[in-house]
Amino acid sequence: MPLEATMLVIDNSEWMRNGDYPPTRWDAQSDAVNILFDAKTNSHPENMVGILTMAGKSPEVLATLTQDIGKIFAALHASKLSGSLNLVSGINVAQLALKHRQNKNQRQRVIAFVGSPVADTEEDLVQLAKKLKKNNVAVDIVNFGEEAENNEKLAKFVETVNSNDNSHLLSVPAGTQLLSDTLITSPIVSEGGADGGAGPSHAEYGGVDPNMDPELAMALRMSLEEEQARQRASAQTTAEGAAGSLVPSDAPSIAGTEGMQTDANEDAKNEQALLEQALALSQCGSTSSNEPTVSSGTSAPSGNTIETSRATVAGMNEGDEDEEMTEEDAIARAIEMSLMESKENTSEKQ
Repeated sequence: MPLEATMLVIDNSEWMRNGDYPPTRWDAQSDAVNILFDAKTNSHPENMVGILTMAGKSPEVLATLTQDIGKIFAALHASKLSGSLNLVSGINVAQLALKHRQNKNQRQRVIAFVGSPVADTEEDLVQLAKKLKKNNVAVDIVNFGEEAENNEKLAKFVETVNSNDNSHLLSVPAGTQLLSDTLITSPIVSEGGADGGAGPSHAEYGGVDPNMDPELAMALRMSLEEEQARQRASAQTTAEGAAGSLVPSDAPSIAGTEGMQTDANEDAKNEQALLEQALALSQCGSTSSNEPTVSSGTSAPSGNTIETSRATVAGMNEGDEDEEMTEEDAIARAIEMSLMESKENTSEKQ
């Protein structure tokens, strides 16, 4: 709320004895005055509140602008119910009291309680509203008791005096709820309503005005920042967990997959090279077996003899499980045996 000086204009007419607002209209109004005083003085350390009555012989200032709640209670206790309401005169006196405030930086505000019929004409109210608007005086009206009868006049008055939504009309029918409870939730008491919607909310300080309690405001601000950081970290962790759940836990990483592909390619190349080498050795062995080297004077073994030697070697290889021979050794041994058989045949012929 802004820095303000507020005059509470209360209705002390005979109509206030009525019991339709429990316990009576006067007592309900007194409770509302207490709530307004607390709201205004707690919203800013330099705010001040005064009170005056507007019924009886003439309006009377019961307490000038003050921050002492005891003076307000004493004024309410000393006031008497008499006569009828004079709204225009009461607001005019309240404007004069605000004009003589000591701190000229305080904004001017009048809060008037109307609990009995308004005898002033609509023209008089509109003229007063224009004067108040010219002097930058905001006016809030609490219309109860005879709210249906007074609503049209008071609505026109508030509409005329209103500037940047700094004035409000609160109509409270009888029997709905306590007057003080309705007033607490109204724009008249709330920070935005009292400041015309333009006042700072101090949300970054947890709603605490740093001008009133700097240490508490700073502590609340640090707590809010820490909580926001914790929420951001929690949201990031949740998002990462959700993204990780989309990939199977046993799925290899991209880098690991590339490494495995590289190893597989190398293994394939090595296997191909081994196969080619084995094929070359096999072809080499076949050539050696088909074209054996024979000493001079000795004819080459026939094809049947070579086949028989190979079969013999195969049989030897199958029968001798303990001996391990390579293909080259087997072929060489087969050639050797063929040559020996060829020599034996030649000897027999001779």
